[in-house]
Amino acid sequence: MSGVQPPAVQSERLPASGFVLLALVTLFWGANWPVMKIALAELPVWWFRAMCVWAGAIGLLAIARVHGAPLTIIRSEVRPLLIVSFFAMLGWQICSAYGVTLMPAGRASITAFTMPVWASFLGAAFLDEPITGAKIAGLILGLVGLGVLMGEDVFVLGTAPLGVLFMLAASVSWAIGTVLFKKYRWQTPVSTLVGWQMATAAVPITLVAMLTEQLPNIAHLSSHTIIALIYTFLLPMMFCQWAFFKVVSMFPASIASIGTLAVPVVGVYSSALMLGETVGWHEIAALVLICAALTSVLVVPTLRRT
Repeated sequence: MSGVQPPAVQSERLPASGFVLLALVTLFWGANWPVMKIALAELPVWWFRAMCVWAGAIGLLAIARVHGAPLTIIRSEVRPLLIVSFFAMLGWQICSAYGVTLMPAGRASITAFTMPVWASFLGAAFLDEPITGAKIAGLILGLVGLGVLMGEDVFVLGTAPLGVLFMLAASVSWAIGTVLFKKYRWQTPVSTLVGWQMATAAVPITLVAMLTEQLPNIAHLSSHTIIALIYTFLLPMMFCQWAFFKVVSMFPASIASIGTLAVPVVGVYSSALMLGETVGWHEIAALVLICAALTSVLVVPTLRRT
């Protein structure tokens, strides 16, 4: 596994493997929202997140070891790694876990994935990434799609403001972490970087869990929760975390973040299948709008270049 290339040496052509990784991230992260809600019905928030980040950290570092990647972090990269971990891992993991317990899982994912808006502006400010017409069109279409998807639940701002605030905080924190990850010129491979990001976030999360919550009795968990944990550990925490930051290393941060706009659509449909949450014309219209947004940002520029 190779390290992250500096922006100056990256090709202007978006690699096909990045599109494949984005598609898989969309599928597995989208389905994780109802899965996470299932797990949190039996597990306290801090212990659930501690288990998730430790599983992701150990898994990714083990994979890096098997593939011969170094497990050590260059001294000059320790400080930026801690900063990125604080926003991309610690802030995101805690705020999103609390938010999803305070509002419907599908709607929580919609609020969280306003992230591309913050990432686009932060990318323009700190990475000199141009805000092109395609990006603006994609953001507008995507946000309209998310608004349609939320529909009447927009009034959740009045009925469950704390849940919305947590999800917005998670969204902004993730955007900051994404832009910072792109800003630094890493020499360490992505699998090692993300593994240590999780490990550094796992320490304070575990300490808070030990101080504030009772240790859960794993033996008493239902089969549904155990399956939910296995899914969360293997796909969202190990594969998707690595895949997303791999895409960030390949694509501009704004495009990588806009590519995640379809995650809430998958989240809503999977929540309907697993939790019985409602699906109607809002979901269909949102799907069309968000697909148009992704086409504007990811497909049209590629077709123009070819």
